[in-house]
Amino acid sequence: MSELLLRDRDIEFLLYEFLDSEQLLQRPRYQEHSREIFNATLDTARAIADRFFANHYTKGDTCEPQFDGETVTLIEETRQAWNAFAEAGFLAAHGDFDEGGMQLPEVILRAAMAYINAANVGSAAYPFLTLGAANLVRSFASEALRERYLPPMMDGRYAGTMALTEPDQGSALADIRTTAVPAGDGSYRISGQKMFISGGDQSLTENIVHMVLARIEGAPAGTKGISLFLVPKMLDAEDGTLKSNDVKLAGLLHKMGYRNTTSTVLSFGENGGAVGYLVGDENRGLACMFQMMNEARIGVGSGAAVLGYRGYLNALQYAKDRPQGRHPSNRDPLSRQLPIIEHADVRRLLLMQKSYVEGGLALCFYGSALHEDCQTAETSEDREQAQLLLDLLTPIIKSWPSKYCLKANDLAIQVLGGSGYIREYPLEQLYRDNRLNPIHEGTEGIQAMDLLGRKVPAAQMAGYRLLREHILHSCQQAETQQALAPLATALSDALKQLDGVSENLMKQLMQDADRGLANASLYLDVFGRVVVSWIWLRQALIADQALEAEDSLAQEEGDFYRGKLQAARFYIEWELPEIGPQIRLLNDASPVTFDMQRDWF
Repeated sequence: MSELLLRDRDIEFLLYEFLDSEQLLQRPRYQEHSREIFNATLDTARAIADRFFANHYTKGDTCEPQFDGETVTLIEETRQAWNAFAEAGFLAAHGDFDEGGMQLPEVILRAAMAYINAANVGSAAYPFLTLGAANLVRSFASEALRERYLPPMMDGRYAGTMALTEPDQGSALADIRTTAVPAGDGSYRISGQKMFISGGDQSLTENIVHMVLARIEGAPAGTKGISLFLVPKMLDAEDGTLKSNDVKLAGLLHKMGYRNTTSTVLSFGENGGAVGYLVGDENRGLACMFQMMNEARIGVGSGAAVLGYRGYLNALQYAKDRPQGRHPSNRDPLSRQLPIIEHADVRRLLLMQKSYVEGGLALCFYGSALHEDCQTAETSEDREQAQLLLDLLTPIIKSWPSKYCLKANDLAIQVLGGSGYIREYPLEQLYRDNRLNPIHEGTEGIQAMDLLGRKVPAAQMAGYRLLREHILHSCQQAETQQALAPLATALSDALKQLDGVSENLMKQLMQDADRGLANASLYLDVFGRVVVSWIWLRQALIADQALEAEDSLAQEEGDFYRGKLQAARFYIEWELPEIGPQIRLLNDASPVTFDMQRDWF
């Protein structure tokens, strides 16, 4: 089954050829590992994905979680999947050996998670959120909180969530109303309501650790007055059991996708206040929470990529097996029909998908590798440079796959025709699941304003300048290869255009921030096309070098690398030129959308 989830050869290519993850073994933290251990980890993840997650992908969609006013019920297969994931040690992946962890590199863990997400993104959300919450506790909580809550989160007894959104406040976190009152014993009493909290209640674990943003009484207005609290669903009782902590499930929400992930409305403190514990410093909660938010943004991008990837593989298999029609030049009605992959337009649809999903997954793996370098790179300069690039690229890593790998699902449905939108095939569910990702963890518009308004101008554009150096280096390498020189020229020309429009937009922002950010989503798309073109050029460099020794390659290996080259050509020749008219609109500061009035709609 795994070959219809992800292509194993591509995962191997991304990890060991595109990223050279084997060099991580030279770092002190990973010297007890080996490439064999990395591969065994991926094998375990693939087996768990096949056996425990893929088996209820459709059932979890049709048999949604139920709430009877007291208890949430999920299908039993979800519990089995959670237990298998926990028993394999993946919830402890980030932990050190001496705390019972796997001490696994970030990029290897995220490759393992890619299989899990591709198999069943609805059930995968529970461990995904728990990993992020545990990392937040590990990074910022007191020693007492770490000792109390990390062990059960790592062994699967406790799950975790992030509780940010409120019924009347979505992305505008500066205006949250949830309050925290000091209780005099070092704890706080939390009161308020949170909405759209994924995994906010379930029947999988004995407890849930909510990471909650709230405002301490008297705190400054806006984001400068937000603090972070650990609020468990259940508290320790004197007899060693667990008792309720005044965290009540107000109701379940019903989504178009991710249906096996509970989406909840939670009420904190209806009976005097839920007990919460400060994590990090007072009024610095949003800075702490951004760690989990940014991890989640990369994870959402990766989830979008693998949902698109699974759809692509299903469409590819269908196109190879489905006979229909003949070439336009063949007028013999008695001749054998062709598999639809022989039709040029179907190959176009498949090549578009391939360029999106393989490009998107490579981008996300690169982001995970940067995350790893921020923590364990050998020198402080390497760590700082990785952080600069990761900060700059996170909006792209989140938003580009969420947009274009969703488009890949749309194209996959088109390949199957009428079969694409019936529930007997998985494509319509993959599309519905993936449609949530352009909204999860910050909409495209939020990522666009973050990129243009914060990340590009940050530190005198240091991150942008560093990325530019990396892109130009790849172009210089490719210019020496006959097959790649035109692609290198196209990318370097596009980079010059991006330089020009970025400089122009910085001036627009200084003159009028509202108008300067009005077309930020267009800039996000331009930036994403350039970055993904670079990601494809890097893959093409590896493929071209491998094909220089084509005589020693097996046919299947040669076809793999030729496919990489063709996808790179397609993306850079067909998709990258779209930035031309987009940049003209940005340079002209097109006022059409900004000047549209509410009453004109």
